[in-house]
Amino acid sequence: MRAVIQRVSQANVKVENIVTGAIEQGLLILLGVHGNDTGKDVKWLAEKIINLRIFDDDNGIMNLSLNDVNGQLLVVSQFTLYGDCRKGRRPSWSSAAPPQKAQQLYLDFIEECTRIGFPPQTGTFQAEMDVTLTNQGPVTLLLDSPKTF
Repeated sequence: MRAVIQRVSQANVKVENIVTGAIEQGLLILLGVHGNDTGKDVKWLAEKIINLRIFDDDNGIMNLSLNDVNGQLLVVSQFTLYGDCRKGRRPSWSSAAPPQKAQQLYLDFIEECTRIGFPPQTGTFQAEMDVTLTNQGPVTLLLDSPKTF
């Protein structure tokens, strides 16, 4: 699984001009699913994200986790995170999971975050979405469960 994590002061996602998910302070997670991903990737990524110490403490040092700041999660599926643009001019999506598998692991990720104590707001799987955010910092991190970067 691949995630783009953005520390935000607010974020929302709309489908057909209707807000399907909105948060204040927390993390916006753009989530992509690889064809080889399993439940092990889901658990590792959810635990890692929720426990990342990327919020500032009183000294302005990134030392606090989502739990420490009572932050919120917004999770948006984004298969384009597995677009391979190295060859040609059109991205290849061959490493992205097929829709049925991707949707199940996306739902499993949401369930795992909820189990840990952070039920996320969400977009709509396979929908055309508009995401609005205020990136705080800015802080943007990339995580890949198979540790490819």
